[in-house]
Amino acid sequence: MRYFSLSMAFAANTSPTQDSPEARRYNKVLRWLGLSDFVVGSAFLILLLITGWTGWLRDLALRRGFQNYALAVFVYLFFLLLISKALGFGFDYYGFRLERTFQLSTQKLRSWLWDEAKGFLVGLVLAGIVVELLYFMIRQSPQHWWLITWALFMGLFIVLAQLAPVVLLPIFYKFEPLDNEDLRRRLVQLSEHAGTRVRGVYRWKLSEKSKKANAALTGLGGTRRIILADTLLDNYAPEEIEAVLAHELGHHVHKHILKSILVQAGTTLLGFWVANWVLHYAVDRHMFEELSDFANLPLLALTATALSLLLMPALNAYSRYNERQADHYAFESIANVEPFISSMNKLAQQNLAERTPSRWIEVLFHSHPAISKRVAAAEAWGRTQSAGPQA
Repeated sequence: MRYFSLSMAFAANTSPTQDSPEARRYNKVLRWLGLSDFVVGSAFLILLLITGWTGWLRDLALRRGFQNYALAVFVYLFFLLLISKALGFGFDYYGFRLERTFQLSTQKLRSWLWDEAKGFLVGLVLAGIVVELLYFMIRQSPQHWWLITWALFMGLFIVLAQLAPVVLLPIFYKFEPLDNEDLRRRLVQLSEHAGTRVRGVYRWKLSEKSKKANAALTGLGGTRRIILADTLLDNYAPEEIEAVLAHELGHHVHKHILKSILVQAGTTLLGFWVANWVLHYAVDRHMFEELSDFANLPLLALTATALSLLLMPALNAYSRYNERQADHYAFESIANVEPFISSMNKLAQQNLAERTPSRWIEVLFHSHPAISKRVAAAEAWGRTQSAGPQA
């Protein structure tokens, strides 16, 4: 009977199971925006290759880099990213206006432009490290570059996962220690019960830019921490926040982070192997004089894009499986599933998420199960638990 009594307490926080016309419209526009941006970006890379403009851009980079190979690679990458940013800026701005139109954003234009500039610079630095490493290894070991670079790339990936909460995220958002001691204690206890030690619980000042709500367990090892958006803290009951965090902790309990790293390692290894084959094929067909000709970077980018598209449905399916496991851990870890149900419904309403996307949309684009399915699973669990003692 506990399930049904508590369901009355959270009834005011639940929402209809069907999507509102506004949510449908928002997500449809968002998908078309992303698809359009993808098509334009891919067309740009193809145009560089079929026209030979990538060779002209390489020669320009060599002149600006004073014939220094490493510097020329960076200059070429800068030009490539700058042109790509210019081509996609209209889509980025439309996305900014879309969030404002649907009253999901609180960010002003100046703040958004500053974030775009910071995002470009951070992307340039990270891409610069990867691309410089890539072509350095191609020059040093033409036969085995792809295997060595893959190993170095995975090491870099793990380092970035550790640094993200303390270096990357603060570039764009403000964080401060959670001042609600009772909630902090409850969340830390929930984390310890899951067998993970967090280095702190932080209030994420998301409201300065967005009305959406979110929470996460970020970092690895010594940088692991709980971050809770103020939009979540100010509008959700402590039990609902615990339910949201319990789901995140479910990923730790089921070792999804380690498993995801292993999956990432496998798909990345496949990607580097395919890239090596594509580069050798291009050199054999005299598209480029040698493997280390960095004018072939658009070809590598297209190869990675094509492989990502092919693998996306399978990777999304794997992610949805992990999310279902994390949900079930949450059901087991909290006193009652009703706060989980109400938090899912409130998040869907607050973030204009689709509760019931079409099957194809879910398969192709969603890394999480449909909210309607997650709520239904929680309700089924609740009924099972309430019926258990009566039996």
